[in-house]
Amino acid sequence: MNRIVNVVKSYGIYFALLTLVVVFSFASEWFFTVDNLMDILVQSSLIAIAAVGQTFVILTGGIDLSVGSVVAFSSICTGMMLVSGIPIPLVIILGSLIGTLYGLVNGVLISYGKIPAFIVTLGAMSIARGGALALNSGRPISGFPPGFEKIASYSVGGIPVFVFYTLIVYVIGLIVMYKLKAGRYLFAIGGNKQATRLAGINVRRYETFAYVVAGLLSGLVGVLLTARLNYATPLSGEGYELDTIAAAVIGGTSLSGGEGGLIGTLVGALLLGTLKDGLTLLNVVSYYQEIIIGSVIIGAVFYERAKKSGE
Repeated sequence: MNRIVNVVKSYGIYFALLTLVVVFSFASEWFFTVDNLMDILVQSSLIAIAAVGQTFVILTGGIDLSVGSVVAFSSICTGMMLVSGIPIPLVIILGSLIGTLYGLVNGVLISYGKIPAFIVTLGAMSIARGGALALNSGRPISGFPPGFEKIASYSVGGIPVFVFYTLIVYVIGLIVMYKLKAGRYLFAIGGNKQATRLAGINVRRYETFAYVVAGLLSGLVGVLLTARLNYATPLSGEGYELDTIAAAVIGGTSLSGGEGGLIGTLVGALLLGTLKDGLTLLNVVSYYQEIIIGSVIIGAVFYERAKKSGE
């Protein structure tokens, strides 16, 4: 019996994802189809990519509320650069760097300015969203070069290219987290910032690094989302900050820092994507979806707390 309990504790999120797939497969004839499963992967990919940066930040004991707004700002800037004739490869780089700059400013203000992460990123959320609205007077941008949408529209062996983008980001993220000292330091900072500082580690540098990664990936998601929609809108990325936090928390990353991992975050993003897709297929109205998803997040945090108290 104890072995069964331990297995459930260790692999609870995987059982939850499998359960959702089974339930929705029986509840809707459209759920377990190739097209729908590919849609879930694509939808989950964008959240999963941005959630890598959010996981890095949360590991340090921080939080980034500006993710969705940075996605929108990067999207609008990407659209404006495309219609102005800037080459597509350069646009992709610059769109990602715009997000990186936001992350750098956030990190410097939090780490060197000693302003709480909640306040800094809440302010950045408002600035980025306002900037996205102001740049083109709140209007969407379209009329991109035909080659741009191809970075999001093609498949490899029937698998959407977004899946490969996600795998690349996660492989790099896992290398940073477990093979490089930067990743080890993120865990150390979240576990005990003062002890890490006394050990001679430059806490401010690596804390800033986490926010830079979050900004970079938010900028990249802004570019990819623009390519997928084939237009840029200042309303894109709405709710991404909460979705990325939810993916990390559902995946086992502790909001107090120092504990978590990217594999759990990836599964958390898939679980959220599956849940949203299944509820939509069952014609559950959006506000009830929000209630259900919010309850799942609270349940995930409660589960993690209960698991720790039982160890």
